[in-house]
Amino acid sequence: MDRYATLRHVQRLDPERSHQKICHLLAGYEFPWDVTRALELALLRTFCIPSVSALLDKTGEFRHHAQKRYDDTGIVVSEVFKHGYDSPRGNAFIQRMNAIHRHYAIGNADYLYVLSTFIYEPIRWGDRFGWRPFCEQERLACYYFWRAIGDRMGLTDIPPTYAAFEQFNREFEAEHFTYAATNQRVADATRHMLLSWFPAATRPVVNWGLPCLLDPPLLNALGWQPTPKVVQQAAAAALKARSRLLRRQPPRTTPDFFVDQTIRSYPEGYTLGDIGPDSLRSRL
Repeated sequence: MDRYATLRHVQRLDPERSHQKICHLLAGYEFPWDVTRALELALLRTFCIPSVSALLDKTGEFRHHAQKRYDDTGIVVSEVFKHGYDSPRGNAFIQRMNAIHRHYAIGNADYLYVLSTFIYEPIRWGDRFGWRPFCEQERLACYYFWRAIGDRMGLTDIPPTYAAFEQFNREFEAEHFTYAATNQRVADATRHMLLSWFPAATRPVVNWGLPCLLDPPLLNALGWQPTPKVVQQAAAAALKARSRLLRRQPPRTTPDFFVDQTIRSYPEGYTLGDIGPDSLRSRL
């Protein structure tokens, strides 16, 4: 089978009109593993904004329920990728997310920054480590997809173009990335969760290597120490070798969305009512 058939198909589509279809293919077929890893990096980047980390630290969700918080976010994003935001199921999960967010005081600019990371982190990961980079139609589709989600969240002042939103993303980071104790506490709790996925004997090595793909502004804002340059180079080389291997493999024919996998917090499955902090679920 032709590894690049989906790419050629996407290049014939209008990214504004077909953005849901394109993002469905990106997250479920073309780059399922890469999109998940990129969104994990996006999560870490949001912790670098003290106003964001202060709220997350105050709720205690990452400190006490990091795996559930991670899984709930992954489920909402994946449900919308898989079913579309206008489908009954996709819309229900967006409404659930909005109901949760209404219980917290979150500024519009912080919302916009978080939204921007969902657009640009997967694209940047693809440029560095994907088996191919995203094409222009895919890049624009990511913008249109998440802009539509932002509209459904009630956000205002969403930048009107892909380039303008990317500029907002970079300028916001340059202005707001700064170390705060809350940044580090939330990030450390997430790091502990990530380590729990590995066998106990390997965790010291994994812990040492976890920061190897993170850029200096991110590391500084989280209070994390960088790994030695040789480890960074080895990790990048391994990911690029993986990409070369994937180029020679046939395309995926069955979906591999996050919600198609066994989810640690819900090994027996989940319902819409499971999503959200336990302290709020009775009121949602």
